[in-house]
Amino acid sequence: MDIDGFRGRLITAGHDDYDAARAVWNGAVDRRPRLIARCGTTADVVAAVRFARDRDLEIAVRGGGHNVAGTAVCDDGIVVDLSHMRAVRVDPVARTARVQGGALWGDVDAGTQAHGLATTGGIVGHTGVAGLTLGGGLGFLMRRHGLTVDNLLAAEVVTADGDLVRASADEHPDLFWALRGGGGNFGAVTTFEFALHPLGPTVTAGPVFWAADDTAEVLRFYRDFVSEAPDELGTVVRLGTVPPLPVVPEELHWRPAVAVACCYAGPVDEGERVLRPLRRFGTPLVDLLAPTPYAAFQGGLDDTVPHGWHYYWKSTGLSGLSDAAVSVIADQAHRAGSPRSYTAVFHMGGAVARVPRGATAYAGRDAAFNIVIDGVWLPGETGERSAAETAWTRRFLQALGPHRGGGVYVNFLDRDDDPARVREAYGDDTYRRLAGVKAAYDPGNAFHHNKNVRPAEPAYLVRSTQSPQSPPPGTW
Repeated sequence: MDIDGFRGRLITAGHDDYDAARAVWNGAVDRRPRLIARCGTTADVVAAVRFARDRDLEIAVRGGGHNVAGTAVCDDGIVVDLSHMRAVRVDPVARTARVQGGALWGDVDAGTQAHGLATTGGIVGHTGVAGLTLGGGLGFLMRRHGLTVDNLLAAEVVTADGDLVRASADEHPDLFWALRGGGGNFGAVTTFEFALHPLGPTVTAGPVFWAADDTAEVLRFYRDFVSEAPDELGTVVRLGTVPPLPVVPEELHWRPAVAVACCYAGPVDEGERVLRPLRRFGTPLVDLLAPTPYAAFQGGLDDTVPHGWHYYWKSTGLSGLSDAAVSVIADQAHRAGSPRSYTAVFHMGGAVARVPRGATAYAGRDAAFNIVIDGVWLPGETGERSAAETAWTRRFLQALGPHRGGGVYVNFLDRDDDPARVREAYGDDTYRRLAGVKAAYDPGNAFHHNKNVRPAEPAYLVRSTQSPQSPPPGTW
């Protein structure tokens, strides 16, 4: 099989590495595409999309392949695979970075930290830049510098027509608005351009662990502590077990615990002062807060959520951590049967909340916290184990019902979350606006293998009249 103008690699079921090429981060996803078009350039992406449209093939776009719902791969269609397009080019003077659509956040952190710069990225180094960005982009720097989408300056997108367009505040502004939170609904993004900020390379960062029995007390203290914290402090609470990392004493491995992971985006000594009350609370099992290279901290959890394990998520925004909400979380979080399952609570607010509602398609700026409940089991633990972990996540989400607020983060939606939850992620007004942009750029819904926004009929947003362009061969 050939694709006109395509110079990358085509992989079908007859190839020895087909199974490896179709595998994604979530090992519970097992789909068999007809063709994987592994792209090397933007021209390859254009050729692959045009080929798929000409033959009415199902299209999945793969960047990092990290989405829990497995949207990066489809059955009996074509995977437009950007995973080998991982270049990061930093302009330290302008404080910007151009990042290809297959890059991982570890690539970005390594490239930007070489110049003492960073932008808000995910909390796991092998998360894909494209998926995280297009959904909004939560990370440790978001309270200081905003979400990833708040730092996006421009994007180059291959649309459903197979055209290459540049979206920014001045070019295709309707598309640029939609890309900042609207997910992969609008095309295959081949290049992102981000604003960067001075940071590090050493920051005060790391987790502090307490015993699971102390969960309610830790959460109540944490709630009050972060309510007065400066924007420079980013925190994520992790409830589950102590991961078996080399820096953790072996006798604590897999012990039920609650942890507060911190990163202070400011001077190290200032971070140590701000975090002193947290470190002194109660009786920690282990305190790993220390001056740490930012890039190393960002990759510190990579081995705790490896490729190939089976994952199932449920999530919601939280209006706050009231005593009643704390009681629910403390009661439910440690009921998981698998020692690998965990719950993460992201502290929002700060710069995230100061961006005007409606300025971007990300609509969860009113949430005080985001919680994601992650059922995890090993590939051989199907059957009772998978059913038990799945049931736990669903019960936990249901128990949080009275405390939900601020919608749901679209990147945390799993494969069985229905269209109503997609609407919940955006709210009615933002969803209608997204549907209008979708109708302008993808009226046939070719890019629907995602948390789909269906095109409005008729479109109420008028597509920009700027002429799209095709890339010269061999460029990115």
